[in-house]
Amino acid sequence: MIEGNRVVVGVDGSLSSLAAVRRAAEEARRRDAVLVPVIAWMACDGDSLRPLSELEYAARVRLDSVVELAFDGFPQGVRIHPHVVRAEAGHALVALADRPSDLLVVGSSAHTGQGGVRHGSVARYCWARAVCEVLIVPSSGELEPVLALDAAEAVHCHAGVGYWN
Repeated sequence: MIEGNRVVVGVDGSLSSLAAVRRAAEEARRRDAVLVPVIAWMACDGDSLRPLSELEYAARVRLDSVVELAFDGFPQGVRIHPHVVRAEAGHALVALADRPSDLLVVGSSAHTGQGGVRHGSVARYCWARAVCEVLIVPSSGELEPVLALDAAEAVHCHAGVGYWN
């Protein structure tokens, strides 16, 4: 259990999640909070022959890679506790950001004309259900996958970076 202030941020490998991670780190520094980047994963029909441990490892690699890409390494001056969870993204983020003092940061590149978030998105789910403040960070460009890593291209997880399930 992480004590103190937390800034929880959703990571999925998109440009909007990259922008969200950067903004979340700024907020964590400003609030003297722990940065908690979260990647949620689910086994898909096409993954039925892959061991769950391989799918979880691929998610961990993606999380590490997005954080490294966002900061050209890991962010300096910020305590970071990455989290990998097997769940739907919205459910996982809302469950983890369960304190009123938390800040939940999510990326979104899909907005409606009235400035709202597209129906059914993770950002909308979090906005509607979180018990804490939610910050939705739009990407600055077209939504494209930042990473397309699989376990065969994986880099190792960094020493000193703790994961828990």
